[in-house]
Amino acid sequence: MMSRPSNRPTPSHLLPPSHLLTSLEQTGAVANPALDAAMDVAALLQHRLAESWLVGVDAARVRHLTQQRLAELADAPPTACILLADSDPAALLAGLFAATLARCSLALGNPQWTATDWHRAIALLHPTHDWRSPELSSVSLPPAQPPHPPSRLPLQPHLLIPTGGTSGQLRFVIHTWETLSASAYGFRQFLQRELVNSCCVLPLHHVSGLMQLVRSLLSGGTLTVHDYKALLQGNLPPIQPADYVISLVPTQLQRLLDQPHTLDWLRQFHTVLLGGAPAWQALLDAAQQQRLPIALTYGMTETASQVATQSPEHFLQGQRSCGLALSHARIQIWDAHGQLLPPLQVGEVRVEAASLGLGYLPLTALPSPFPTDDMGYVDEAGRLWIVGRSSDKIITGGENVFASEVEAAIRATGLVQDVAVLGVSDRHWGEVVTAVYVAQSSNNSQPGGSQPDGSQSGDRAELETAIAQHLCTTLAPAKRPKRWVALDQLPRNQQGKLNRAALKALLE
Repeated sequence: MMSRPSNRPTPSHLLPPSHLLTSLEQTGAVANPALDAAMDVAALLQHRLAESWLVGVDAARVRHLTQQRLAELADAPPTACILLADSDPAALLAGLFAATLARCSLALGNPQWTATDWHRAIALLHPTHDWRSPELSSVSLPPAQPPHPPSRLPLQPHLLIPTGGTSGQLRFVIHTWETLSASAYGFRQFLQRELVNSCCVLPLHHVSGLMQLVRSLLSGGTLTVHDYKALLQGNLPPIQPADYVISLVPTQLQRLLDQPHTLDWLRQFHTVLLGGAPAWQALLDAAQQQRLPIALTYGMTETASQVATQSPEHFLQGQRSCGLALSHARIQIWDAHGQLLPPLQVGEVRVEAASLGLGYLPLTALPSPFPTDDMGYVDEAGRLWIVGRSSDKIITGGENVFASEVEAAIRATGLVQDVAVLGVSDRHWGEVVTAVYVAQSSNNSQPGGSQPDGSQSGDRAELETAIAQHLCTTLAPAKRPKRWVALDQLPRNQQGKLNRAALKALLE
């Protein structure tokens, strides 16, 4: 059983908003504020399933599927663990709701996982219930096993949220309704709104989508689920954007900026959260020019999404930090020797938060403060600035180079659609700074930068020379790429995160 000292907010933040709590107390669903967080959420969910708070999905179908799933859990032991993966939002919501009502542990899966990922997930979880959609069940569960001992998964309901995957590093972060509620509470404090209405165009199995559901559920708000591809085609959801928050990753925002119908629509939102991956300067400048209410945010699966957020007002004034820590979190900067650093000094970002997960499967506790692998600093006003990831740092000829800085400089040239910078082993330099890019007019580029018939090599050489000339005025010599590789597209997931392991394997 894992435990650690807690700096969590008082339990009152776990309860439903006041107008719903009054109704629940009248029905006897909530007896006192000291109830366990999972019981609070289950009671609230029972109440909310009778309301019209879901848009973009068939609420009646969600209720029907929830009852079906609940029937399957009638005899489930306390150690039950459900594996849920479905590209149908109604089916996924029903599975999540049923597990919550039955107070069973639930692991979320990604419908786009490969067979390798499914094997890894099943080996980690040993689930007792397989709630994957039929087309995802080609990798079957192992034979029935005895219930998990308490030493494997503590006997309380957990939400197991995947992180990694498609790169051989798939893990599940162990969360509870208490940690998720703490995150939702911190966001409501930032937003200064009792009700949080969310327009979700991100996958619900990912923490960035899941937390939109949690915020709306716990606050009494509305959740609108909408397909991002439909959005690009001009199919807008039937909502009033001024009453809503939407969360985007940078690649999504870039595409929406290119669509006149979605651009005007985005301007109307109360807040447009932007996170999940580093955003490049040109994108942020374009969003500011279009007066979009962007809130740059910083967080991760381990912290149940955001722990720092910048206000749209500051963004529109030209600030580009990740903002201040939210009320449920504290951010520190540490040096390599484990010492706290003062403002303006770059070091490793560490996070203390009431939303911090309990650990990973197999049981590995998360330390608090949590070392994030991100490098950054806080300014004198306490705002967080991220400069790169420690694991993405390139050491070339004894010089430290952060890939994100070089990527931003290449993007600023306006000559590429997409770019990734990484270090490739080299006998002379240790690592050589390598830029892998997608040209503005990509045409069947090949690894190594040459076509089989050499037809495009001249065009690419000219492009790379033009980019290199721009970089002479923006980057120190050690930071400029010594190797260039042209591809049709980079391996990114739905959240825009780059699969650096796959890319490096391709290059080496």
